[in-house]
Amino acid sequence: MKIFNSLTKNVEEFVTNEPGKVNMYTCGPTVYHYAHIGNLRSYIMEDVLEKTLRYSGYDVKRVMNITDVGHLSSDADTGEDKMIKGAKREHKTVMEIAKFYTDAFFDDCAKLNIKVPDVVEPATNCIDEFINMIGTLLDKGYAYKAGENIYFDTSKLKSYYVFGNQSEEELMVGVRDDVSEDTNKRNRNDFVLWFTKSKFEDQALKWDSPWGVGYPGWHIECSCISMKHLGESMDIHCGGIDNMFPHHTNEIAQSEAFTGHKWCNYWFHVHHLVEQGADGKAGKMSKSKGEFLTVSLLEEKGYDPIAYRFFCLQSHYRKPLLFSFDALDQAVGTFRKLKNRIASIEAEGEVRDEVIKEWHDKFTESVGNDINTSMGITLVYDVLKSDITGNEKRAVIEDYDKVLSLDLLKEESAEAGADDELVAYIEAKIEERKEAKKNKDFAKADAIRDELAAKGITIKDTREGVVWTI
Repeated sequence: MKIFNSLTKNVEEFVTNEPGKVNMYTCGPTVYHYAHIGNLRSYIMEDVLEKTLRYSGYDVKRVMNITDVGHLSSDADTGEDKMIKGAKREHKTVMEIAKFYTDAFFDDCAKLNIKVPDVVEPATNCIDEFINMIGTLLDKGYAYKAGENIYFDTSKLKSYYVFGNQSEEELMVGVRDDVSEDTNKRNRNDFVLWFTKSKFEDQALKWDSPWGVGYPGWHIECSCISMKHLGESMDIHCGGIDNMFPHHTNEIAQSEAFTGHKWCNYWFHVHHLVEQGADGKAGKMSKSKGEFLTVSLLEEKGYDPIAYRFFCLQSHYRKPLLFSFDALDQAVGTFRKLKNRIASIEAEGEVRDEVIKEWHDKFTESVGNDINTSMGITLVYDVLKSDITGNEKRAVIEDYDKVLSLDLLKEESAEAGADDELVAYIEAKIEERKEAKKNKDFAKADAIRDELAAKGITIKDTREGVVWTI
């Protein structure tokens, strides 16, 4: 395995702390609204990473947090509380909002064939862990109390900008004209570990602490949840590229101040899904702009969520991916043709172990080179063009689909997407083809098969008769 490490800006050989075992952490959703398809691109690619590690023989333990408290609308401890914002919008309690949108997130994951991590932990489960870490940071002199809140003191670190120089725009986050700067901070990049005094006097969720009744800041949760389940050293940490600063930067600061040693060896960041605006300019997809693109909306427009997964896998995770419905339509057409070719593989011939291993190794080498999913799809086409037996082709594609998770061998039900008119048309064409074969007009029979295939309909001759799928 080779992975691009955001910490070193290099593609590196992946070496784990414990041979054969991977401790992996994923920044989970803030459950105040539906995830949009840009958020879900990150989770798709992190899912491929986990499955590639397993495919390559690693024993993986993956942990994900659920942010149900403490995340403000600016990642730099300013703005409105996202959970309260969701509760006000829908006239529900914060915990009702958290439960509803946590369930909605995992429903979307199921539709996209994203595996649920081994451990999923809501932030509200870990208040004791947060208080313990904050107390230790205070004892060590890495934190201070000001204005009744507890802050992390970034001036105590040898290096804070561990991911490299941040842009001026990123450095200025939280000090825009429409956001009031926190005057309690000793340094501009200090961040809140625990709020006891904030502008949210009606904060719904509060807990007792040694510093007064309050609630945790957002950044503390990932450090504590990962250490609770993975220990004080981790192999790989995942998230969207927008998490790099300040969220992941702050995680590293507090975690390494707490432990006294390096916390995580590899950082895996997925770049944005970008969409074209009315002005023709591409920009990061967000919940506040234009049409709120969710998995459910894609389904309402007639798209299979797995086709969106295929769309994402055609690109590399370290490149911004431009989304448009025209681009998605192209991916849908390509995906349909690929599935039709796979469905037409004849179930014939032997299955040789050495052949399966040879193709397995090709996939491990190609996709294992910094999660090259487009190369994984290319290998599926190489299998189809190869001279191995039909049964071997199906076995290899089934093996590859453990990582790609595109349901490549799953035949859709005949009724899926077919109204009465289409069913009548297909059955008439099958009858016409049957007559052509009876009259030994095989050219006409092949032309009918091709006509149906052009409409995304695959027909198969079986002992029980002709079966068709869309």
